Amino acid sequence: MALSHHELCFGCGSANLFGLQLELERDGGGVTGRFFVKQDLQGPPGVAHGGVMAAALDEAMSLAVHAEGARAWTRRLTLELLRPAPVGAFVRLEARIDGSEERELTASAVALSPDDGTRFAEARGTFVAPAGEQAPR
Repeated sequence: MALSHHELCFGCGSANLFGLQLELERDGGGVTGRFFVKQDLQGPPGVAHGGVMAAALDEAMSLAVHAEGARAWTRRLTLELLRPAPVGAFVRLEARIDGSEERELTASAVALSPDDGTRFAEARGTFVAPAGEQAPR
């Protein structure tokens, strides 16, 4: 079953024509899926903008957090851009929760080529639950 926050979400909303339209689903202890690098998502000619890769990885981690029943938002995002992702190609996303402590969860994600496994980017994130709520353990 596909995961999403809401239909107009920039990352996962299928009704947001200007967004990433990520297609993600639960996969064991995390989420996996893909998105298509549309022409209007490029930075340097022919490749995805680095901010697009950051948004896709942040969204994948966020959906992994929400799939576990946690209500939490991104507090910190670290990103390593390894190789450019080409326009006109799919990018595979994998994300999982790595740990939790009180109101915080940590997660990691990777963006890679579905064809040969080339890693385009990796990210780690810290997500925080609202005051008065605990992160799932």
